[in-house]
Parts: sequence; C-alpha cells; structure tokens
Amino acid sequence: MNVSEWLVRTARRCPEAPALMLGEQVVANYGQFAERAARIGAMLRQAHGIQPGDRVAIFMKNCPDYLALLYGIWFCGAVAVPINAKLHAREAGYILENAGCRLVFVSGGAEVLSENLPTDCVLRAIDAQEGLDPGIAGQTGDPLAAPEPRAGSDLAWLFYTSGTTGKPKGVMLTFANLQAMTYAYFVDVDDVLPQDAAVYAAPISHGAGLYNFMHVLRGSRHVIPKSGGFDAAELCALAPRLQNVTMFAAPTMVNRLVGAARQLGYRGEGLRTIVYGGGPMYLPDIQAACDQLGDRFVQIYGQGECPMALTCLPRSDIMDRRHARWQQRLASVGVAQSCVRIRVVDPEGRDRAIGEIGEIIASGAPVMPGYWENPAATQTTIRDGWLWTGDMGSLDEDGYLTLRDRSKDVIISGGTNIYPREVEDALLLHPAISEVSVVGRPSAEWGEEVVAFVVIATSAENLSAEELDAHCRAHIAGFKRPKAYLFEEALPKNNYGKVLKTALREKLAEQSDP
Repeated sequence: MNVSEWLVRTARRCPEAPALMLGEQVVANYGQFAERAARIGAMLRQAHGIQPGDRVAIFMKNCPDYLALLYGIWFCGAVAVPINAKLHAREAGYILENAGCRLVFVSGGAEVLSENLPTDCVLRAIDAQEGLDPGIAGQTGDPLAAPEPRAGSDLAWLFYTSGTTGKPKGVMLTFANLQAMTYAYFVDVDDVLPQDAAVYAAPISHGAGLYNFMHVLRGSRHVIPKSGGFDAAELCALAPRLQNVTMFAAPTMVNRLVGAARQLGYRGEGLRTIVYGGGPMYLPDIQAACDQLGDRFVQIYGQGECPMALTCLPRSDIMDRRHARWQQRLASVGVAQSCVRIRVVDPEGRDRAIGEIGEIIASGAPVMPGYWENPAATQTTIRDGWLWTGDMGSLDEDGYLTLRDRSKDVIISGGTNIYPREVEDALLLHPAISEVSVVGRPSAEWGEEVVAFVVIATSAENLSAEELDAHCRAHIAGFKRPKAYLFEEALPKNNYGKVLKTALREKLAEQSDP
C-alpha cells in the first residue's frame, strides 16, 4: 500500500486539525496538507513526466513543506530520495547521479547545485522561508484524485548512508519496510496521540523524517522550529507552549539539551517523549538527562538498512532504578522490536553464548531488500535472509542487547580484541573529561595499540596523561588502557553528530608519516 493513503485518510477524518507548523504558527491543516501533496504529485506527473518508480530527490533544509514534498512524491508513485542539506554539493551530486534522479527540489537557489547537477536531472528551487511556489502549493492545476497504487515490495525511499568509510550506498526501503517500522513504533516504542506535536529538530532527510508516519496516522502536529534545526534554548522555550512534544534526537543533541536546561532552570515541561538513538549514549549522560528532564526518554537502535527498528529500551526500563540490573539495562539498547529477530554470532554465523561478543545480525519485515544497484555490497550485507549490521554486541539472559562497537572499530592488540566503547566508558567516569573517542593505531610489537582522543571539560583544570593512565588502571584491565592520550578542543563529527573515527585514524597516520 502507498503510505500517502495514510495522509488522505487522516485528512478525510479530521481535515481541520492542525498539521504543518513553523514554531507555533499553523501553516496548513490536514485537509490543506493532503491537497498540497496531491497537487505536487500532479505537477510531477504533468509538468515533468514523473512515472511510478522514478526517483525524485529533496536537497533542502527542514521546512514545513518538506513533508508535503515527500507525500507528493509518493502520491504519484515515485521514489523519494531525501539528501541531508548539510552535504557538500559534490556529495549531493553523486547521490543524484547514483540514484538516477529525474528531478531534485532544492532550497537556497539553483546555484546550490549548478556545477553538480546530472544532465538528466531537473532542478526545481524552493524558497524554504516563503514555502512552495503557487504552481505547487495549490493556486493552479488540478490535484491527483487518489494516490498511485503501490505494492508493499515497491521502492518508496532511497536512504543514503553517511559514507564515512567510502561512497554512500543507497539503502532501498520499500513501502512494506516503512509500514513495518511504523507499526512496531506503536507496539514497542511509544503511543502517539492526536494532540502530540512532533518537533523536527534533526534532519527530516534521515531518522527524524522516518518518524513522520506515526504522527500522520494519528493526525498529530508536525512542527519545524523557527531556527530550522536544533537549538537547545529554543526547544526549552517552545515545548511548554506547544505541549505534548515528541522528538527524535541523537545523543549529542540530548546532552546539549540537558546542558541548556540546567542553565535555564528547565525541567522538561511540555515534553512527552524524546526518542534517542543514532550513536552511543553513555551511562552518565542518560542518567543526567533523566535527572534533569524526567521520565521522557526511550532509546531505539536501528540502521538505515533496518530503519529505526532493531531494538528498543522503553521508558519503563530507563526509569526503573529499583531493578537489580537497572544500570546494565540502561547501558544496553534494549530488546528486539516485535517485527525483527536479533542474534549475536561469530564470523561463521554461529550463535555466541550469552554474554559473549559477536556481530549483531537481524531479520524481519523492516530489513531492506538490498542496496541500490550495488549487488556486491548487498551480497556481503544480506546473507541467507539476515542483515549483518557490522555492529558488535552481546545479549544477556533476558534478551537485552549491549552494543560494543562497529566491527571495523574493534582493536586487535597482541591477538586480543579490545572494544573502544569499554575504554571510552571508563574514561568518561573521570569528571574532567567531556568527550572521548578511542581508536587503534598500528604497532610493530602488538599489531595495534589503543589511543584515546580526549576533550577536557571547559571548567576543568589541567589534566595530564599520567592522571588518566592511573584512572584507567583503576577501572579497566591493564592491556586495555590507552598507550597514548591526545588532547583535542573538539572531536570531528559528521552531519548527524557521530564521531568520525576515520578522521581520527587519518590524523594518527599523518603524525606517524616521516
């Protein structure tokens, strides 16, 4: 089924309900939202000849009409290719070329992609502040009568990976994948209420945008902050006025929100649910978040290849401090969502024992069918119906999954596996450290040795490598402690707030060059 059917049904049921908002201002109700999508679909078909299965990209910052464009693409049966607006034009151009996009919507003017637009791709500029031009927004032209029928196996969304280890790959997400993810949200993650306000502080092109479906089904509000993105102080002020705010946030966003809340004396008024994921959330950070903002957090673990739908740590587990294994569960990413199976295996695919570390694999309805026009990568990643995530973890006796590291990040020193996350957790217990990332560097004696990149808290006094070495000796085995501590003002991160360990390894390689 075409997911734009959900928008049509909600618009018929509650056409006057507020739908698209910019801050506290209602830009469109559900009736207008659905009509915009239908008119966009008609424009794509009539003006540009877009057919079912054609790829249409969106290279725009968050704005209220972003969702109308997505649903307009689906309305005519085309495939949406959302591209993070923070990418360089060359990176966006590669995605457009790789996906074979027929058209791209761009905010910021045509010059944004002028030298990187593939020859067969049409550019249509949108003013993110003023919204859609009249030809799209509904002043002229007839809307499509109904969404183009699509099968569950038809492609709906091409989700391009961040490409930190090479060219980004196009994850093929079908309508059935998106539906399974949506249904699992209601079962495993959170309920959604008509009075909710989904705030898009993270890019709609990725995880935050994937969570629009639940709120369309329930007829909730979709709110773009006036800043267009994440501003912690803005959210602290906006949530009490909107009420019933739900949002997706990366751990770095949660930490910044907590820091702003402390300064402003904000205790979470107006917030209902913050779903966090997309990177490591360290134990002290989630404890501090709960202490400051209360019972509002749910953790999910997912990948583009299984969108937002691998595991969930519900708020009941996060807040149950009386449980004997509360801290262990809080450090985990929860249990498998209802629509997937999770296993931890050795390189040959044999199940690891309880507590043993191995690669996490998954199967189920949300798992992608493969990568766009990349059979070699598909064959490596999907084996016998199982998604090999590349993440390392362990399961406990209750089925809770604890992430260790990406398989490519594991450090093998003297024939022994060392998991950077374990070393990072130990270092973050030191009150003077605000951020840390651990990587391996080549060693003639050991094969690899552990190196820690450390960011000192601004309020801390001088911190020496000797002090950190003594701290590590007190918390982890001697063979795991770093052989070097490199102090940085900040850690390199990609557009989604993930630390770029590849950049740190490159920095080490440059330092070792003669």
